[in-house]
Amino acid sequence: MKRRAFITLLGAAAAAWPLAAWAQQGERVRRIGVLTNKAADDAQGRAEALAFEGALQERGWTLGGNLQIEYRRGAGDTTRYPTYAAELVAQAPDLLLAVGGTVVGALQRLTHELPIVFVGTTDPVSRGLVASLSRPGGNATGFLLFEFGISGKWLELLKEIAPRVTRAAVIRDPSVFSGVGELAAIQAIAPSLSVDLSPVDARDVAGIERALTDFARQPNGGVIVTLGGASIKHRDLIITLANQHRLPAIYSDRFFVTGGGLISYGPDGIDQWRRAAGYVDRILKGEKPANLPVQAPTKYKLVINLKTARTLGLEIPPTLLARADEVIE
Repeated sequence: MKRRAFITLLGAAAAAWPLAAWAQQGERVRRIGVLTNKAADDAQGRAEALAFEGALQERGWTLGGNLQIEYRRGAGDTTRYPTYAAELVAQAPDLLLAVGGTVVGALQRLTHELPIVFVGTTDPVSRGLVASLSRPGGNATGFLLFEFGISGKWLELLKEIAPRVTRAAVIRDPSVFSGVGELAAIQAIAPSLSVDLSPVDARDVAGIERALTDFARQPNGGVIVTLGGASIKHRDLIITLANQHRLPAIYSDRFFVTGGGLISYGPDGIDQWRRAAGYVDRILKGEKPANLPVQAPTKYKLVINLKTARTLGLEIPPTLLARADEVIE
């Protein structure tokens, strides 16, 4: 290449680079505030965040580039939600992502303008979070955790995996909407299965230890662990106590079983975070939460831990094993 042509080409490239850099730097950065019910060191919480961020990246959003995400983690402590909600709303992000109806409620008490996408939420209509599932009508929309009817399925599966169970401790948080609804659904089906129920408050460590220890003194007991911030926060303790007292237990999510629990049945929580990224993308590009229908789960998983079953002296029925989506050896 001739010297003059080379200098001309180099000069053109040098002139073009600042323009390209300016265009990249001038792209609008969108900001998302996330309020979750899990702790910062929670493995399930990290997996959910990675799924959410990965799904956003697939749609062209780059963390540290055209997208920033600010997290607040309540760790199952409902008293923290109002403070964290206020901190996020004060930052005036483009959108808020909320986990659970209690968290959504804390945000909506502060803003009816900022768009909210929720995951892991039960019965948002009765809770006043949306006008209807098909037409939310306000500033929030998202993805249902499940309908309360699934709670009755937990008791059916517990009886199937441990037919001797005639008593069940139901661990739930009575201070949250879902804890009350889940217990009511279980109570509705318990008489037909000849099971007596004993509600256990999940909010207090000492209370959980005392209640399960007392419950285990009588034979033919089992445990149902409903889903909520408190049961997630104390899941290691609950799993340990159930196994220690040889109480067959069913849980609401896979991560309880990977942590040593016996069996779980419920929606794929990670999938909800991936789907939420789709709504976030659409809202950031101009759509309104009011016009995006609240969606039900599309994936449910039955997971069985065979090692725990053997420890408890249980033989899993072949028909149940055949239905399992995942079997942990």
